[in-house]
Amino acid sequence: MSRIGKMPITIPQGVDIKVDGTHVQVKGPKGLLTHEMPAELRLERENGTLKVERDSGDRFQRSQHGLQRTLIANMVQGVSEGFQKTLQIVGVGYRATQKGNDVELQIGYSHLVLVSPYEGITLEVAQDTGTKSTVIHVRGIDKQRVGQQAADIRSVRPPDSYKGKGIRYLGEVVKTKPGKRQAGAKK
Repeated sequence: MSRIGKMPITIPQGVDIKVDGTHVQVKGPKGLLTHEMPAELRLERENGTLKVERDSGDRFQRSQHGLQRTLIANMVQGVSEGFQKTLQIVGVGYRATQKGNDVELQIGYSHLVLVSPYEGITLEVAQDTGTKSTVIHVRGIDKQRVGQQAADIRSVRPPDSYKGKGIRYLGEVVKTKPGKRQAGAKK
């Protein structure tokens, strides 16, 4: 049995879960999320917890057991606490400005790049005093959308492997390569 799949999901105060066959609806203080589970799996409620159960041990049910439990646990966490990814802009002259709900990036191209948030996502530009760089906070209740929005922003100018300039996740380690001059001097 899946170690992740058999773990119970604790339901925090203020979160309401409705199960109608394979349709799961999670409502909390931050919003509402829905999910469609495979028909082979079912949810059982016990003393303020939720468990994902399966009927047999065939390959499809085993593969979906832990996945469906994690997706529902992420929905519960999202509507109660929310998710956040933080991006850091590194480079001389690289900056981001807030334009209403959108973010305008000036990152070494001849033009400005305007990033619009996905539905249910908020973008916030702040100044990090510790590193003196600009950071972008991506927040929302859907973990997949928050991660996808952050990945799309990072892909506009990924970190350069020679100088380290670009957009990276906060705390991401970027290993820089030596240039031609340094590589030739080591011989």
